[in-house]
Amino acid sequence: MPNGEQPVEPTQPVTARPASATVLIRDGEGGSDGNAGGVEVFMVRRHVQSEFVPDVFVFPGGSVNAADRAVERAPHLCAPVGEGATTLGSGFRAAALREMFEEAGVLLARTGATPLTFDAATVARYGAYRDQLNARQSTLAQIAEREGLTLATDALLHWAHWITPEAWPKRFDTHFFLAAAPAGQQAAHDALETTDSVWITPEDALASFERGDFPLVFATIHQLRDLTDLPDVATAFARFTNTTPRTIMPRVVQRDGADVILLPDEE
Repeated sequence: MPNGEQPVEPTQPVTARPASATVLIRDGEGGSDGNAGGVEVFMVRRHVQSEFVPDVFVFPGGSVNAADRAVERAPHLCAPVGEGATTLGSGFRAAALREMFEEAGVLLARTGATPLTFDAATVARYGAYRDQLNARQSTLAQIAEREGLTLATDALLHWAHWITPEAWPKRFDTHFFLAAAPAGQQAAHDALETTDSVWITPEDALASFERGDFPLVFATIHQLRDLTDLPDVATAFARFTNTTPRTIMPRVVQRDGADVILLPDEE
């Protein structure tokens, strides 16, 4: 370890809380030269008073709760998925869908084989559902049953797995998913837990961060780097399908009196 650098060791690490987040992606509009614009990701800015990573841009997400696990165990409410760390019953996929609906206003679901879309007749009703979820007055299962929906848990591609450093007092064990933005729905932040939102290419997000006008946290920076050089959504899914995400738990060291976050294998 370099001179002046010491590991930050907690006396008793806090148990990491299960959580999910979704990287909602779409094809960019392309430039004036007709070339593809690359993928864009939807990001929300957390409220300045948030207890965890306030006032930064993140992917919609949050903790897994008991209702998320229950909806995944309910018959006929979730589309089947394969085996793995996020198999149905763990709650990770339902939490990803719920948090994306709460924070981004997008609900990945189907009526029969038809993807859910919002029109003039339904947008207000689903807006009310979103408000009820945010106020903890309803559950995703109740909404799905009322509307005859199958939650599109199979539309989520398990993409990344990060665990908050042991030295932190508040920790999350977060599974990240890729999801293609559905036609007929418009993403927008909730103006409660989040105060702003943007569709942006990973390249532009990283460049804006380097300029100091797009605040990001350590994990999001590395995730955006993994999403660069993707011409379209199809290429993104092709790149990450049939791969098992590596579990990444950064570590914290003190360097010259300041905490520095490093990847597990980083010098």
